[in-house]
Amino acid sequence: MQRPIRIGTRGSALALVQANNVAQALIAAHGLDPALLEIVPIQTTGDREAERRLADIGGKGLFTKEIEDGLYDKTLDIAVHSMKDMPTVLPDGLIIDCVMEREDARDAFISPVATTLEALPEGAKFGTSSLRRAAQVLARRPDLEIVPFRGNVATRLKKLEDGVAAGTFLAMAGLNRLGMADVATDPMSPDIMLPAVAQGIVGIERRVDDEEMAHLLAPIHHVETAIVMAAERAFLAALDGSCRTPLAGFARFDKGRIKFQGQILTPDGKIVHLASREGSPALSAALGADAATELKAKGGPAFFATW
Repeated sequence: MQRPIRIGTRGSALALVQANNVAQALIAAHGLDPALLEIVPIQTTGDREAERRLADIGGKGLFTKEIEDGLYDKTLDIAVHSMKDMPTVLPDGLIIDCVMEREDARDAFISPVATTLEALPEGAKFGTSSLRRAAQVLARRPDLEIVPFRGNVATRLKKLEDGVAAGTFLAMAGLNRLGMADVATDPMSPDIMLPAVAQGIVGIERRVDDEEMAHLLAPIHHVETAIVMAAERAFLAALDGSCRTPLAGFARFDKGRIKFQGQILTPDGKIVHLASREGSPALSAALGADAATELKAKGGPAFFATW
């Protein structure tokens, strides 16, 4: 391939690292001239509204629309996304059929004053704008005060330093990609705190009819990651989940089988329901969807009215 390949991404330090990782993978897979790969940073609505809760301004699509517009008008060839930010239904004419190998899916507890969530002082302020994380925190520490905490990694760490909150959570995947793993005070095992659906997974979006890009991306697709993601996103889709709903889901391979755990919570963390499934990788999406069906029945209409 001799023409430039334009890679759309958000403009944060983490997003640029992720886009560069994709570019490097393509160079390695095809022996491409690095000069042919152009990373195009794009500011999205979600980036511009950096101080407001996503739940208040529209949810997941806020980080994708402007980038997807670039795919539609062919100013971009592919787009790199954090899959946890992606709606379960993509716009017509676009597809994500390539994902990179999953990074560490865990949430990391970070605090300058405590070594664990349990060790935070009573009534301390906890910074997060994620409804999932807020509900999970309140389920374990109902005494804590949740305060809004959006922004990129550096912004949130500065807020901690300034005393806006005594603790927060950041994704280990992002810290690892930024070379900042040492910032994590206490990485949380998924057995203790289930992560967001598709946390740690980077997906690459393209136009459905662009066979050239399909061929380019095929060698860097990580099949095992796609299989576990299918379970998690089917769970999300079946619950009609978005940034406005406190839910979590995590799938992993175990001795050749898929193990999935899903969780729904009321925003105040007072009610928590869990469902688990295990089965063949070929049934991955069905496992996630079936777990969602169980949780819908467990929760009932009164539970979902809290969402």
